[in-house]
Amino acid sequence: MLASDTFKSFTKRKQNEDRDGVRFSWNVWPSSRLEATRMVVPLGCLYTPIKERPDLPPIQYDPVLCTRPTCRAVLNPYCQVDYRAKIWSCNFCFQRNPFPPQYAAITEQHQPAEIIPQFSTIEYTITRATCSPPVYLIVLDTCMEEDDLQAIKLHELGCEGCSKSYVFRGTKDLNAKQIQDMLGIGKGGAAPAARGGQQQQQQQQLPSNRFLQPVHKCDFSLTDLLGELQRDPWPVTQGKRPLRSTGVALSIAVGLLECTFPNTGARIMLFMGGACTQGPGMVVGEELKFPIRSHHDIEKDNCKYMKKAMKHYEGLANRAANNGHVIDIYSCALDQTGLHEMKFCSRYTGGHMVMGDSFNTSLFKQTFQRVFSKDAKGEFKMAFGGTVEVKTSRELKVSGAIGPCVSLGIKGPSVSDTEMGLGGTCQWKLCGLYPNSTLAFFFEVVNQHNAPIPQGGRGYIQYITQYQHSSGQRRVRVTTVARNWADASTNIQHISAGFDQEASAVLMARTAVFRAETDDGPDVLRWLDRMLIRLCQKFGDFHKDDQNSFRFSDNFSLYPQFMFHLRRSQFLQVFNNSPDETSYYRYMLNIEDLTQSLIMIQPILYAYSFSGTPEPVLLDTSSIQPDRILLMDTFFQILIYHGETIDQWRQQKYQELPEYENFKQLLQAPIDDAQEILQTRSI
Repeated sequence: MLASDTFKSFTKRKQNEDRDGVRFSWNVWPSSRLEATRMVVPLGCLYTPIKERPDLPPIQYDPVLCTRPTCRAVLNPYCQVDYRAKIWSCNFCFQRNPFPPQYAAITEQHQPAEIIPQFSTIEYTITRATCSPPVYLIVLDTCMEEDDLQAIKLHELGCEGCSKSYVFRGTKDLNAKQIQDMLGIGKGGAAPAARGGQQQQQQQQLPSNRFLQPVHKCDFSLTDLLGELQRDPWPVTQGKRPLRSTGVALSIAVGLLECTFPNTGARIMLFMGGACTQGPGMVVGEELKFPIRSHHDIEKDNCKYMKKAMKHYEGLANRAANNGHVIDIYSCALDQTGLHEMKFCSRYTGGHMVMGDSFNTSLFKQTFQRVFSKDAKGEFKMAFGGTVEVKTSRELKVSGAIGPCVSLGIKGPSVSDTEMGLGGTCQWKLCGLYPNSTLAFFFEVVNQHNAPIPQGGRGYIQYITQYQHSSGQRRVRVTTVARNWADASTNIQHISAGFDQEASAVLMARTAVFRAETDDGPDVLRWLDRMLIRLCQKFGDFHKDDQNSFRFSDNFSLYPQFMFHLRRSQFLQVFNNSPDETSYYRYMLNIEDLTQSLIMIQPILYAYSFSGTPEPVLLDTSSIQPDRILLMDTFFQILIYHGETIDQWRQQKYQELPEYENFKQLLQAPIDDAQEILQTRSI
């Protein structure tokens, strides 16, 4: 199958994805549990909760909820409305609900935005909710490669005249209460509140402000501190590593925010240039003759520090997630730094995970600048303290989610007993959210085979995402989607026509990666192979004992090659990759949207020539031709290859001659395209 077909299929269901940020594996649902289990690929979807939607109307009031206590679904375009009686019927539980008094003037000609069909996704701004502005706490590794760090320093931002720092022992962990007592912050360090007008002044002088202050108050102090920051002068003996206490530093940062800004939008930004070598969270010893663990060591259970370190960082990740705080990890070094052990910090809190060779490269600097990119209104493209709730109609239940989230353990009528990913709940917490943050949800059809759904019946799913916008506003985005039911015993063609091979490939990839965290690699590969064989048997057209007779319909035709590339990808094949690299690759697959995830699974190859505009070509050596330039995008790398003739002309500097302006433009085109792609990528 040519890559041009892949390119066309990327845009196949773009309209729904652009409007709602949702892509389902199946767009017509089998109407019974039995038939759903025979579909091979599970019923699931990829959902991007705060996908950029400049056309969303700004709704400045609270959403209207169903009055049934066990439902509480939000009013949406699929609800039946009685305009005369001012009553609406919930499409999830069929409860009849009166409209609030402020809806008294609605008519069929004057509808509120939330029941207009094109607004199946709508965003509410909760004006009565007050939120603190986001907090940023920077944790810097001053050792980097050759220097030592024996103590962790916290600088006061609220003192005048001199720079103060607090030094902690790098081998001893401290809990939030100990940090609170030592620094005199939080409840234990605050003076009793004064009465009347003095109370506000007293609150503004809380001891916590000595470490975390508004930017406009501490801008000069912060700039001076960063300018004065020097490498630790403690010598490192030859043959040894610097003594880093990253685990304790991160623990103190988590504890500091825990004491001062619980349940407030905040992010800890950790910059590290090497592995933790002492104290809680250490991943490798001081002696260089003992290398950091490899995949082979993990397989043979020959990792002295790994399990203990993972327990430490997972505990920190859970503490941060409970308070809605994000942990970013910016790791730049030529050797491993312990991302494998620290992966929970980003996974549970939705933080950035960036892996590079050096902080001094232009690629890292561009990546870090994109973290603080702004939208058209000049506001940061990041959100904090989010929760996603999933509601389903009674024929469906949600089995779980895979992505940068943690379970809130909320049971409800929509929760399935069968778990896939993080299950057993209908609500998940997302401490950090971005326009590309994408969750995979899996569903179970619970309708029994002997209880037919009426002809033309539809199933409904509603996603309710609450989050703190970077402006400080509290917002609620509601997406409600509907799909038709079909009897698989009589309308299997109808169901198969609704198969979305791109969404299915990404959902299967996330499932495989989730399984690979606990199962042996070969077992996961065999599972993927079995699933592909079963799908071919179910939906392929073939004559027995004639392998050349096999045919797949167009909307299934690319799925086998996605699986071919997935099982050979760095997500499942760990050979020649370090545990840090594997953790980084898998994390990126679990947070990116559908298009970017597909590029990770199956790289895209574009050809540039004099014959026309760039075109996608087959990912094969046959695409290499002398008069072509190739650009390969693997998501993690972008490569430009010059054919033999093109390279000879370039070396002879034809591009510098006026009469060969078209050749100069041809050489520049892939470079420009690569730069454009890099504008949206992290390293």
